[in-house]
Amino acid sequence: MAPTIVFEHHATSLDNEAGLASGRSDVPLSAVGERQAVELGARHAGTRLDVVFSSDLQRARRTAELAFAARGLPIACDERLREIDYGQLTCYPRAVIEAARLRHVDTPFPGGESYREATERHARFLAALAQRLPRGRVLVIGHYATLVAFEHLLRGRPLAEILAAAMPWQPGREYRDDR
Repeated sequence: MAPTIVFEHHATSLDNEAGLASGRSDVPLSAVGERQAVELGARHAGTRLDVVFSSDLQRARRTAELAFAARGLPIACDERLREIDYGQLTCYPRAVIEAARLRHVDTPFPGGESYREATERHARFLAALAQRLPRGRVLVIGHYATLVAFEHLLRGRPLAEILAAAMPWQPGREYRDDR
């Protein structure tokens, strides 16, 4: 048995507004992002959750705090949920990163990591989650790499297919780890 996982992307950061791909850069939420985080909490006000996990990068951590701290839910930050490391391309324009994604399925970004490596990191999170909480409902606040990893690991989609497809924002993508 495994928990149901609800994935939510972190709220808008200052880099998002500037059109930059933050990667591991630890940028804060923008004012718009802070409002979005509060709205995220309101959207899940009636949702039964056992725990909230977030990346330890401040844009995800702050999203979790603004959305769920008032509910008294446990919030656990985990570095395995971090965004992919773009290495030398950290904080480059998002369009540059999007154009390069397919070249980095297995080949790391210069000085960074590959999508496969980032996915393996997320797989370690999922394995630990299954041990810690074999049933229940958790919400995970992460990044694009988290979404890619969950789509690959929990829905069985090939990494290249995911990276080539448009992945528009949507609230509350739900997953079950039935592997």
